[in-house]
Amino acid sequence: MAGQHVPEPRPAGRPIVIGLTGPIGCGKSTVAAWLGECGAVVIDADRIARGVTAPGEPGHDQVLAKFGERFRGRDGTLDRAALARLVFDDEAALRELEAIVHPLVRPRIVAQLGDAGRVGAPAVVVEAIKLVEGGLGELCDVVWFVHCSPEAQRSRLTSRGLEVEDGARRINAQAGISERASAGLSAGRVPLEPLETSGSKEETKAAVMARWNRWVAASEK
Repeated sequence: MAGQHVPEPRPAGRPIVIGLTGPIGCGKSTVAAWLGECGAVVIDADRIARGVTAPGEPGHDQVLAKFGERFRGRDGTLDRAALARLVFDDEAALRELEAIVHPLVRPRIVAQLGDAGRVGAPAVVVEAIKLVEGGLGELCDVVWFVHCSPEAQRSRLTSRGLEVEDGARRINAQAGISERASAGLSAGRVPLEPLETSGSKEETKAAVMARWNRWVAASEK
């Protein structure tokens, strides 16, 4: 994985787009929140994915048509817990779900990127586990790969209330994400930088702020 890069100057008024990716439980949302405090517009791909599969949205009916009515909850929404149990145990099912959701998510993120540019935000953060696989990496000026030790990852997932076996299934389903991100970005020449988050919150925040200063402040003309 690549190391530190020197940002290229960007036109005045255009926000720099920072992609945040990496496995579950490694701190992407925490990093995104810190960047939001610095003035970045944060786009959460998972939240958008929930939106495009809500009742009345095209993804809702497509998911039920593919996987069956047993994944419809009593309130009419998708039974996301049951769907997660299926796809994190079945790689083919996960790919089928992503084939439905990713094409619906990308246009909404593109639209939000345009909105951020019009309001004069200094940066936009796109947070997504499957950033590259979802076709979002090419929209970014740089991608930060957030990762931590397996011990820290398991501890954080447990603290969220996930059972050990459930957490393990999710981790296994995301195996190889670093290699896929690196391969997917190299063709488009989007820089990929690792961001280690196994240390203390203070250490991690200091590293994030240093990157913010280098990428956002240094890239402004």
